[in-house]
Amino acid sequence: MVAAPAQAANPLVTRFAADPSMLVANNRVYLYTTDDAGNSGTYWDNNAWRVYSSADLTTWTDHGAPFSVGGFSWATQYAWAPSAVYRNGYYYLYLPVDRTKIGVARSTSPTSGFSDPRGNPLIERGRDANTGDEPIDPAAFVDDNGQGYLYFGGARAPKVVRLNADLTSTSGSIQNVTINGTGSGTQYGEAGFVHKRNGLYYFSYSTGWPGQIAYATASSPLGPFTYRGILLDYTNNNTNHHSIAEYNGRWYIAYHRNALPGSNNFRRSLAMDYLNYNSDGTIARVTQTSVGVGTPTIPVNRVQSYNFADRYVRHVNNDARIDPNVSPAADAQWRVVPGLANASSGYVSFESVNFPGYYLRHYDYDLSLARNEGTAQYAADATFRRVAGLADSGAVSFQSYNFTSRYLRHSNYVLRIDPISTATERADATFRITS
Repeated sequence: MVAAPAQAANPLVTRFAADPSMLVANNRVYLYTTDDAGNSGTYWDNNAWRVYSSADLTTWTDHGAPFSVGGFSWATQYAWAPSAVYRNGYYYLYLPVDRTKIGVARSTSPTSGFSDPRGNPLIERGRDANTGDEPIDPAAFVDDNGQGYLYFGGARAPKVVRLNADLTSTSGSIQNVTINGTGSGTQYGEAGFVHKRNGLYYFSYSTGWPGQIAYATASSPLGPFTYRGILLDYTNNNTNHHSIAEYNGRWYIAYHRNALPGSNNFRRSLAMDYLNYNSDGTIARVTQTSVGVGTPTIPVNRVQSYNFADRYVRHVNNDARIDPNVSPAADAQWRVVPGLANASSGYVSFESVNFPGYYLRHYDYDLSLARNEGTAQYAADATFRRVAGLADSGAVSFQSYNFTSRYLRHSNYVLRIDPISTATERADATFRITS
């Protein structure tokens, strides 16, 4: 086993990975993922899956590849989004391959020793009726009474089939999953997932490409489900895929986005944040953070004005400005994190310490503190390139990512992005990062 560096923040690990399926077992959380580090970087053409585990959701152990496409004698390519469950001493992985089939692998260990108990696909387009055009994104769910179900489907066609007690064969016909009450942009796209809380079944899914994570509820695992809303906004990746689990009395959502150097739509990174329920059982919209669910290790900094050395960048009523004697002090504290639009070295975003998930972003050239919307526009507006100070090369200035002729500066103590030409403007656009 290779211990990954502690990532008490998002991303969880330093290897490209995506489509996390959470499984709680042995007082640990296991994440079974698509291994993006194994693909070409231009398509999702990896041929093995990956598994990580943690007892504290801070230090993650990389257990390597629990299974590969080659473990199925009948499969040829594309190790896509997995799903995992545990029952009666066995761990089961439901694995889509070839864009047309879903197989199942089984082991007595959560991290190794998986093999194919069937010798043929569990679900196969062309062999089985009503698979839809793309039987991918399996999501296995075992109800309290022991009945198992497999949800799957892409291309806006959600499906479900009962599993037999062995969890390696199906019972009855493949059924459509009905979701009532969706409107424009909220229909199922792919990446379904099911969990149960207080007797209510939650079916959550991605709305498309790019997609938000929406959810619907039902009194039966077979539905029909009723649309309830969005629980996770767009991320900065073209795909959105998640899982939800309770661990030690708290609920969590694992998902993917771009947060590692070299990220793109095919090279994604793992994230985890808290999932909270309202008193009526609805789900509060998740705040995407860089801090995640561990103890933060990203330093807390202040951003000091170069030409008004007693003033620091702060937020007040969501406005951004420079002030002296900031109270509360946390209003002037920031985590300088990898850029939301570009995580490469030199690009940064400013996340509020006392409002995790809220960043400095510009709108009509003015700066404000705004909640991460998960859109590409937001990410670009909240990203800056760190350069040598325009007034003093020993200090620092911040160039707008999407308006490269403009720099972060203060004017009448208010922050904005402007073109810089005069000595006064260069001083206004220069800062020092302090602890």
